[in-house]
Amino acid sequence: MIHWLLALAQTLLFIAMAPFLLGWIKRVKCHMQNRAAPSLWQPYRDLGKLFRKHVVLAEQASWIFRSTPYIVFGATVVCAALVPLVAVDLPTAAIADVIVLVAFFSLARFFTALAGMDIGTAFGGMGSSRDMMIGALAEPVLLMAVFTLAMTASTTNLSEATTYTLNSGLVLRPSFIFAMLGLMMVAVAETGRVPVDNPATHLELTMVHEAMILEYSGRHLALIEWAGQIKLMIYMVLIANVFFPWGIATELEAKDLATGLVAIAAKLVLLGVLLVTWETIMAKMRLFRVPQYLGFAFLLSLLGMLTHVVLETGG
Repeated sequence: MIHWLLALAQTLLFIAMAPFLLGWIKRVKCHMQNRAAPSLWQPYRDLGKLFRKHVVLAEQASWIFRSTPYIVFGATVVCAALVPLVAVDLPTAAIADVIVLVAFFSLARFFTALAGMDIGTAFGGMGSSRDMMIGALAEPVLLMAVFTLAMTASTTNLSEATTYTLNSGLVLRPSFIFAMLGLMMVAVAETGRVPVDNPATHLELTMVHEAMILEYSGRHLALIEWAGQIKLMIYMVLIANVFFPWGIATELEAKDLATGLVAIAAKLVLLGVLLVTWETIMAKMRLFRVPQYLGFAFLLSLLGMLTHVVLETGG
């Protein structure tokens, strides 16, 4: 019973800390760009304000438009429950498979695209088309990057793969470097960050994710925004714990759990600074260059798999 409570607590911590991570990223970005920085708690205030607002629905909105925020948020929460955050060997580790993770991400994207087209606005259809294009190119990169790890650990289970990397010690694997770079590039695309998208602007010609949710308001918009924050944290935790698992708790003892919590907090802080640095030095690219960007990410992931086959298996 205690193990299930710890698994539930880890998932709730994942959900609760996602807005704080976004607040940290925004604050560091403002300091780096010599702008006045908002509070770390500002994302919580924004979500609270949206939850208090009244929901406005278009007359032609179907059940798809109404149910999409709950489906997207629920699918993202399930993904958060699958990813090891503080500890491995929890009851949810049995279903923590990367294929399941990608499937739930695809489910959320599918319904978001349908909702964008449901109202019939030009922006919604445009955003849905762009997002499906990005998703079709990004998901193979994600699978290829994690399959490189899976071939090394002989499993697609995230918890078991993390444990394998942890028990292997500090080993320089070129395949992991290529796979990590590919995963980092696809994380930028999947979470709508610069240079693929810019979450700070609402320019009609460049919007992708924002165009699909333009008609949402109130608690519906709050759930979608919260799901986006959780998704950003999922990708960052994947990078932190899959490729750098040191510090994660392998025993469900209080001391190990506290160490795991401190370790993942430090990793996320560093990854947040790295993301801000990337966004500060990079410019928003044009939409037709996004396939080239994701194609390069796929090439890196493919090189990671080939490097594993050639160097580590002697094939």
